[in-house]
Amino acid sequence: MLKIFKNIIKKLKNKNKGFEIKNPFINFGLNRDIDYFVENLSMLVASGMPIVSALSSIIEEIHTKRMKEILEEIRTDIETGSSIWKSLQKSELFKDHTISLIRLGEESGRLVENLKVVSIEEQKSRVLKSKLRSATMYPIFVLSVTLVIGIGIAWFILPKLALVFTQLKLKLPFITKVLIDLGTFLGKYGQYVIPLIIIFLISLFYFLFFFKKTKIAGQYILFHIPGIQQLMKEVEIARFGYLLGTLLQAGLAVNLALESLANATDFIVYRNFYLYLGKSIEEGYSFQKSFSSYKNTAKLIPTPILQLIIAGEKSGNLSKTLLKVGEMFEEKSDITTKNLTIILEPILLVFVWLGVVSVALAVILPIYGLVGGLDSPR
Repeated sequence: MLKIFKNIIKKLKNKNKGFEIKNPFINFGLNRDIDYFVENLSMLVASGMPIVSALSSIIEEIHTKRMKEILEEIRTDIETGSSIWKSLQKSELFKDHTISLIRLGEESGRLVENLKVVSIEEQKSRVLKSKLRSATMYPIFVLSVTLVIGIGIAWFILPKLALVFTQLKLKLPFITKVLIDLGTFLGKYGQYVIPLIIIFLISLFYFLFFFKKTKIAGQYILFHIPGIQQLMKEVEIARFGYLLGTLLQAGLAVNLALESLANATDFIVYRNFYLYLGKSIEEGYSFQKSFSSYKNTAKLIPTPILQLIIAGEKSGNLSKTLLKVGEMFEEKSDITTKNLTIILEPILLVFVWLGVVSVALAVILPIYGLVGGLDSPR
């Protein structure tokens, strides 16, 4: 069985090295349809329905044009004699570890069981990612709205205020001078500066969090922000427990399951950790030895969880232990997500308040000085 696993991984790597979607937006918006497809395919095949008939039934219920076209191509490939895993690989709907799991199930006669595993794994992956998105959505929305309003004020209102204050010929506070200089500058060069700033911010965001070669910098920043760091850690440990546990239950060897886990995670520090574990275990070392020989293990996974995994390995209940770990940390990530939203709200309000107060003081102080000058006796 181990040879089958190794051959699957090697062939997938040679034929489509590091199987990645060439265009990350090619299947944008299809997440729900993909979940629906996997879940229903596993149920229909388990009921004894032929794979082609199952695909036909699912296609009738799919309303997204792009997804319907993909499934029709898969059905055509299978009808012409192609294997299921090759047809799914060609569609680029799934990552490498999912394709290898489906291929393993097809070749070992465990397709139904492995499709169920894929369904659970896809669902858990969506849930864990949605937690990260929900935790960051609110602060990103507030900061974006604040930025848009700030740019609007700086571009359209500050130049007019700068002109008014300049004509008054008053002794202005420092904050007002800064405001006037900024308004004057934007009045002359705003049509060039503002678009450049927006392009710079969008580019910075893309290279920090999406571009494959540089997103490690963005992840490094996130892993050092209190609250966000804890949530990301809990989400990844939950993924580690669920995915590794389900892969082991499906019959995958530990080292190959860890390699699949490395392909599934988005966090580079954890990917390197999983690859190291897989290589170490392939060389014959236990989890205990592999954990102790990796210097950052305790930073990535809490020590009590490491001890739990080691105990599970020794007792022969590793897959059940990992699933329990996944369940435990999914509950923890739920609590952290709620707490993080509650904590971030007042912090963001303070930032917005500081910006509003700064602009208000810059405008009100010179007006107050002007009124005081008019009231004083000559």
